[in-house]
Amino acid sequence: MPHPEQPYLDLMAQVLGRGDERLDRTGVGTRSLFGAMLRFDLADGAAPILTTKRVYWKTAVKEMLWFLTGGTNIQPLLRDNVRIWTDWPLDAYRRETGEEIAQEEFERRIVTDDDFAARWGELGPVYGKQWRRWLGADGREYDQIAELVRTLRENPTSRRMLFHAWNVPELGAMALPPCHMVYQYHVASGGRLNCLLYQRSVDLLLGAPFNFVGAAALQLMLAQQAGLTPGELVWVGGDVHLYLNHLEQAREQLRRPPRTVPRMRLTRRPDTIDGYAIGDFAVEGYDPHGPIKADVAV
Repeated sequence: MPHPEQPYLDLMAQVLGRGDERLDRTGVGTRSLFGAMLRFDLADGAAPILTTKRVYWKTAVKEMLWFLTGGTNIQPLLRDNVRIWTDWPLDAYRRETGEEIAQEEFERRIVTDDDFAARWGELGPVYGKQWRRWLGADGREYDQIAELVRTLRENPTSRRMLFHAWNVPELGAMALPPCHMVYQYHVASGGRLNCLLYQRSVDLLLGAPFNFVGAAALQLMLAQQAGLTPGELVWVGGDVHLYLNHLEQAREQLRRPPRTVPRMRLTRRPDTIDGYAIGDFAVEGYDPHGPIKADVAV
């Protein structure tokens, strides 16, 4: 039976071997395929945390927990030692002020200066805003996550259990329009909670491994809140790409054999979906190859 990580590696090899070479928004350029699907079985605690390179799974889970707060400012992320969103506000600061500030100094000011953070740490109405405070045409705000939890509990056969972040009127105000944009849920016989995640744009080397972990963590939380068990995570990618400055790193990853699949579990059950913290997640049996460094394309 193939290793659960192998389809991801096969997809990476396909992008390397026959991807369409394209110019892109960042100016870096990509090698891209359109349309892909991966399936991960989360039963028995199996977690889609890649082993062919170290994935900093706590960072991915912390990001997901931040999304669930509805937050849109990077200050709480930086205070929690999560730096994966710094590039976009840092780039905006440098462009607008002309100051070539170092990233460490920019992050220090965000953490220590609330006024500076309010002005320069804001990402606009990104994921958390749309998930928890979607602004409707009627002027009301809608909490898509709360409604999802309610429906999972009360009407688990519904085909309307989903949330998304592609709020067209607010796209222009976002530092980065949503990439992982639609999550749909399905409860199978026996109470297994499945998820289908559609991601319109996929940085296969850097972004996708975090997206797998974040989606799995959310699936565990939702299942627990609704009295269900985790089932399958189905990931669907639109524009699936490797940046041209990531090709050698991808080749290095493909040379590494996958290792034993790790397990992820929740250590307690909070009263609500809003009650989880990073300490509630335990990962066991994770023994990956070393990290692979690559630059983020902004």
